[in-house]
Amino acid sequence: MRRALAGIALAVTSMVALSFLIPLALLVREQARDRVTTAAEQRASALSPVLALTTRRADVQQAVAELGSSDQLVVRLPDGGFVGTPHAPETALDRAVRGRETLAVDTADGWVYLQPVVLRGDRVAVVEAYVPAADLTRGVAASWGVMALLALGLVGGSVLVADRLGARVVRSSRGLERAALALGSGDLDVRVEPDGPPELQEAGVAFNTMADRVVDLLAVERELVADLSHRLRTPLTALYLEADRMGATPSARRVTEAAGQLESELDSIIAAARTPLAAAQPGGAAGPARPCDVAEVVAMRLDFWSVLATQQGRPYERSLTPRPAPVAFPEDDLAAVVDALIGNVFRHTPQGTAFAVRVERADGHVFLTVDDAGPGVADPEAALTRGVSVGGSTGLGLDIVARAARAADGELTITRAPLGGARVRVSFLLAGTSGGGPGGGGP
Repeated sequence: MRRALAGIALAVTSMVALSFLIPLALLVREQARDRVTTAAEQRASALSPVLALTTRRADVQQAVAELGSSDQLVVRLPDGGFVGTPHAPETALDRAVRGRETLAVDTADGWVYLQPVVLRGDRVAVVEAYVPAADLTRGVAASWGVMALLALGLVGGSVLVADRLGARVVRSSRGLERAALALGSGDLDVRVEPDGPPELQEAGVAFNTMADRVVDLLAVERELVADLSHRLRTPLTALYLEADRMGATPSARRVTEAAGQLESELDSIIAAARTPLAAAQPGGAAGPARPCDVAEVVAMRLDFWSVLATQQGRPYERSLTPRPAPVAFPEDDLAAVVDALIGNVFRHTPQGTAFAVRVERADGHVFLTVDDAGPGVADPEAALTRGVSVGGSTGLGLDIVARAARAADGELTITRAPLGGARVRVSFLLAGTSGGGPGGGGP
């Protein structure tokens, strides 16, 4: 922007300067010419009364010497003789004598002024005033140089002022850009100091207002999540009471374990919702997530789901890589991803439907794949849209998985499984790996 403003100022000021400089330069040249030609005409006119009184050569020479140089003031006497060295062409002299008319003639050497003087006896003398070409333009070059310097100073000053104004605008706009990028990356404390033109100052004030509103809305949303999570404790307490009534049976133990896990998840949600926003931001007080092993977390959650799979007659296969598969992702969040994927199989396929879970490591990524033998997903793209359900649920399960994959520099894909149903595949970047691209390679 600074370069554009400086270019505009240069173009506009140059056009304005030239529009004044060219006519002024021509006017200066004409004034210089008029000044010396007028002086020459005055000298010629001053010699006319002398010729009216006498045409003696000595007297005329004395008068010419008093009025100017004999090289610039010449008299053609009535007898055809000259006092001084003539510069006018013969044709112009003959025309002045015969036609008795005043002439101004431009020659190769300068400018000549011829003034005839009619004497007694119908005799004619001609006074010639000569101005050399150098005298016609004397001082013009210096004047043009001064005007050119003034024009350059005007153009340079305007460009400098435009550059300073542009620097102010650019500084303000870049500050607003940096603040917007910081806010988009999660820095909720960033604000701008309104500066620059009034429009940018208004934009800065609007940005600060928007940032404050975002912080308020996030705080309200987090409190709402905490309140809703807390309200779930009532039905959770009812589950505990129902398990107590069932006595010491396997079903009661499973209900108690599930209720305990649910209570733990609710506690985590409430704690996360009540965490100050600054600490909850990326790079905040909480710091980066500790690496966890995908295969270990998947094995742990499969042990939990295996009990329900046995009850529903669901055959399942597990294939977990023996190699370490650490990812920079919280263990609780990774467990939620595994629960969402396996839970979708139980919710959206009939009892007795087989499924398979695999964890593989390749090309700097860890791949978690869940296959089932159910009806599959007719529209995978719609299934990945937040809030859209393909089986009557809330539609948040796959969205949780997709956001987790993006947070771990991976991706989520849904295809047809070899078992005939859906294949949901999630990739995670290995901890300590900086490249590879999401979902690259893999078997």
